[in-house]
This record gives sequence, structure tokens and C-alpha cells, in this order.
Amino acid sequence: MLSFRSFGFGQVLDKIAKMDFFKKVFAESDPADDELFIAHNVGNKTDPEEEEEEDLVDPQDELKEKCAEKKDCQAYKAKLDECNARVESKTRTSETCVEELIDFMHCVDHCVSKTLFTKLK
Repeated sequence: MLSFRSFGFGQVLDKIAKMDFFKKVFAESDPADDELFIAHNVGNKTDPEEEEEEDLVDPQDELKEKCAEKKDCQAYKAKLDECNARVESKTRTSETCVEELIDFMHCVDHCVSKTLFTKLK
């Protein structure tokens, strides 16, 4: 069986284990540090002066909803809904509504692209 020691790395490993650097990095940590780390990562605020961050809202999602309701895209949405109803009513069919979905998404994306970059910071 091959090991690091069989390749002559045994002395190197022994030296690394004796180094102060190695001992500092892998020494036991202070429990108080662990509590602060856990509190920070779990979301508990240890500093009462910290302000709570507001949830960010993606402007693209809002624009997609508005564009999907516009008259131009409603025609594509109606075709997509009609296709979905037709496919769901059948027990066996090879028909999919991919083309209708792509047309609808293209319309929405085209509408969003006109105003999205004015809303980004």
C-alpha cells in the first residue's frame, strides 16, 4: 500500500505538524467566537443598532407580470391557454404547446426589454 511516507513526504508532514502556523490554524477556537458566528449566520442580530435589511424585489418579475397582461401578449396567452386545454383533455397525445409558449414568452420578453434597464441601478 502506498502512502505519503513511502514517497518521502513523511518528514515534510512531521515538520508541518510541528509548525506554529499549523497549530494556530487548527487550534481549538474560542466558544464565544462560535456563538457570534452562528448568531450572524442564522440571522440573529447581536448588535441592536443594526438596521434590518428590506427584501429586494426583482424589477424584471414585476415587468413580466405587467407585460403579460397587455393586449399584445394576451393574444398569445389565449392561444397558449387553448392549446393547454386541448392537450389536457386528451389521454394520449404527442402534441405539446411549446410553440405557443415560446411565442408568449417572446412577446413578454420583448415588452420587458423596452423598460427593464431604466429600472436597474
